[in-house]
Amino acid sequence: MVQFKNRYMVMEIFIDGEKELVGGDPKKILSSNNVSRAIKDSIQLNFGECGLALSLGSFQVKYLNALTKICIIRTSHVDHRKVWSAITMIRSIGNCPAMFNLLDLSGSIRTCKTAALKCEEMKFEQYIVAAGDHCPQDITDIMKESIDKINALES
Repeated sequence: MVQFKNRYMVMEIFIDGEKELVGGDPKKILSSNNVSRAIKDSIQLNFGECGLALSLGSFQVKYLNALTKICIIRTSHVDHRKVWSAITMIRSIGNCPAMFNLLDLSGSIRTCKTAALKCEEMKFEQYIVAAGDHCPQDITDIMKESIDKINALES
């Protein structure tokens, strides 16, 4: 029996700062559906219908935090380079300019979870330093909730 192998990518999403200030809410722009749609559109544009159909077997946005802009994407071992290259071609999510940065590529959800937790904790520490003593309780609750979501991930 052959085991089906997946690859997990921990990605950071950079959104144009001016667009956030103008009135585009990052929580509305950064949803799992919008990110997934942008990646699928890029795969179809760059690799055609057959490339998209082959990639959809195990493709999924497993986790997304709109506050820290960290996401975890699952794809098959065979197609992970195709998905990764399509992600680098993305220039916008919806109508908002965006770029992706690969932080970690792993073969198991366990190692992906540890990398994502490390990234989330670093982003949270950066936010606390930037906010100073005025860190709202809502943000700490959101961060605790996001860490719980990452710990609850399963394969």
